[in-house]
Amino acid sequence: MKKIFVLSSMLCAFSLQAQFSINIQTEPGFNEKEAILYTLNGSKDIIVTKEKNKNNVWTFKYPKNYSGMMKVYFPTTNNSVSFISENKNVSIKLETKADKIQNVIYQDEANEVMSSIQEGSQKKELILPALAQIKEYYKDNTEFGKALITEIGKLSGTANGVDQAKHPFVYYYNTNYNKFLSNDPAKKVTKEEIVNFIDKSSDMLESSSLLRPILVSYLNVGGNTNVAASVDTLIDKLNVETPRGQTVLSELIDIFDVYDMSEFKTKYLKLAKDLKCTINDRLASTIKSNADTDLGAVFPAYKFNSAINTTAKSIADVKADKKVIVFWSSSCSHCENELPQLLAKYNDLKTKNVQVIGLSLDTDKSAYTTKIAAFPWVNDSELKGWNSSFAELYNIHATPTYFILDANNKIISKPNHVGDVLEYLKVK
Repeated sequence: MKKIFVLSSMLCAFSLQAQFSINIQTEPGFNEKEAILYTLNGSKDIIVTKEKNKNNVWTFKYPKNYSGMMKVYFPTTNNSVSFISENKNVSIKLETKADKIQNVIYQDEANEVMSSIQEGSQKKELILPALAQIKEYYKDNTEFGKALITEIGKLSGTANGVDQAKHPFVYYYNTNYNKFLSNDPAKKVTKEEIVNFIDKSSDMLESSSLLRPILVSYLNVGGNTNVAASVDTLIDKLNVETPRGQTVLSELIDIFDVYDMSEFKTKYLKLAKDLKCTINDRLASTIKSNADTDLGAVFPAYKFNSAINTTAKSIADVKADKKVIVFWSSSCSHCENELPQLLAKYNDLKTKNVQVIGLSLDTDKSAYTTKIAAFPWVNDSELKGWNSSFAELYNIHATPTYFILDANNKIISKPNHVGDVLEYLKVK
């Protein structure tokens, strides 16, 4: 299961004069006290500030100009709502049930327009082909036939009839999504077009959520047989000493990590580490997270949330000659295949004084509880999925992910699969 998010010092440092505000309203039965506002930098969510519940309303004041994707996360109930800003006030009403968001009602114009366009795009992709097939069975002069022709005509229209002057971010996002990420074979773009776009684009590129998928597309254009040459061309064009170049470099390092392209990750991580210029926050966080979880590093400290099968309060408190740390999820198909293999050798591991510690990226308590009933090792979860603190702390991009530690919590191996774990510990 692939998953392809630095706490800012701005948490409470806003001026009283806001550039715009974000107003989130929920129903009275929604049991959440606090909410966290995020902006976006490439594919990384950046914490901006926190606000308390005031009569089921959260109001965030944003002090600067910002156009792009934003998110509000409710940590206790593990809900989130995504939206856009065009440097104007945002207003959202959430319909909830049993502390879960059931429906999002966008009440400001920009988000209404964006939501409508995305809904239309989904219908065009999923429903239009079905309607075209159904139409073959109805005559054009029947009531239903006429309705089909009307709906097909609507869905076949252009997805981006947006006034750029009125809604610059909506226009930017949909224009470039349709150009660079469309599944339409008639809309193929060249590597040169992608490089020029990334080089010349406005700052909305970083806040749009488009950067990573466009980079993945760039790496795959024409069945790319020389990834290093493509990356070098892009990096040279952008200049790795610029903020844009460093953000792209950071994204590429993460992409190589996600897709187990270790040779390329090593090469471009070294390029990042060797830079003599000022490093932006995004690249600095990538360098640090990789250094903290590299071979020979002491595994970063983590206090358990509600661990079972142990009285230890943290990973460091677990006493063993070696520790196997596994990041997993009950919805992960690869975990479903690999963890039973670990379970089958658990007694052999115990005789070698090896302890297994499972950290789950689940959100569903019932699914998590059912799964860990079969796992006799140490189990813990924040039940916050990819919003779990340890996902960022340990630079986790996919599940399962394994680390093997020695008795002093030093990382001595980073196996790719359970077979590698068992082979390293000589219990295979």
